[in-house]
Amino acid sequence: MLEFTDKGIYCSRGNFYIDPWRKVDYAVITHAHSDHAYPGSRSYLSHEQSAEVLRLRLGKHIQLQTLAYDQPLFIGGVKISLHPAGHIIGSAQVRVEYKEEVWVVSGDYKTEEDGISTAFEAVPCHAFITESTFGLPIYDWQPQHIIFQQMNDWWKANKEDGKATFIGGYSLGKAQHILHNIDHRIGPVYVHQSIADTNRALAADGAVLPAYRTLTPETSRRELQDAFVLCPPALFNSSWIKNIEAYETGYCSGWMSLRNFRKRMNVNRGFVLSDHADWKGLNAAVRATGAERVFVTHGYAETLARSLREDGLDAEVVQTLYGGAGDDDHPALPGDTGEEQL
Repeated sequence: MLEFTDKGIYCSRGNFYIDPWRKVDYAVITHAHSDHAYPGSRSYLSHEQSAEVLRLRLGKHIQLQTLAYDQPLFIGGVKISLHPAGHIIGSAQVRVEYKEEVWVVSGDYKTEEDGISTAFEAVPCHAFITESTFGLPIYDWQPQHIIFQQMNDWWKANKEDGKATFIGGYSLGKAQHILHNIDHRIGPVYVHQSIADTNRALAADGAVLPAYRTLTPETSRRELQDAFVLCPPALFNSSWIKNIEAYETGYCSGWMSLRNFRKRMNVNRGFVLSDHADWKGLNAAVRATGAERVFVTHGYAETLARSLREDGLDAEVVQTLYGGAGDDDHPALPGDTGEEQL
């Protein structure tokens, strides 16, 4: 029913693409990260909580239709519906059905509930297209409450030492995940302007976020002394932050489990916090769909596909352009162009 083309995942019966990486007439978008939502298509379909952030990123005048989760839409006799992926606010899996045959495109997903994104839902299907960003057995996440306790303890220690606490995280997804789960009783929380802009777009579509302050060029060193500051990691290399006398930097990503990546980021603390499923999560999600065929893409695709085949599933690797610099759980260094400026 779906085929893999040089433009993206294509449904010929409905004449639409899912997360195309080239301009097309009709693009169904799983989520608004830049490696899944490309500009220039004639019209878009997304989950309703992705609407304003897509307009922020792709242009306010894009032609966009939205759906709630599990709300059906028929195109050329093909039934489309969107289902929670748990990756970020508004992220969705795309269910495509024609003549009782069902395919599901996962997009990116995580299986541990984060408290702010709608929790991942396994969707029964005949064929499942899964990511494999962390598709190796070495990726085994601790429960997120442990990671946030470590983060809060670090913030408290910095506060006692008179240091500001800066955490690097992508403006869409990781920033809201952290903002929701840290302990706001410890001190004031600031966010970089790019994150504040993203927060406002998400709030316009119904996301409920904790209170925060926006970091500006006028924010004084004294105001930041006890603060927790969410920012793009590119800010760590700016001249602005170097004028702050006492601070520590941290970074959150699944890649922080790798020593070389921790060294590459050159931060005081690394926290293994991902918005993608780990090895166990990927395997559990695939099996929960009951899919007879599995297509594995972007990440350690061959390793995951081989493991699934050894367990008796029909699994193969497919090539896509996902997994570039769309979010900070991909190997490329995160941060949109210009985000390092205040």
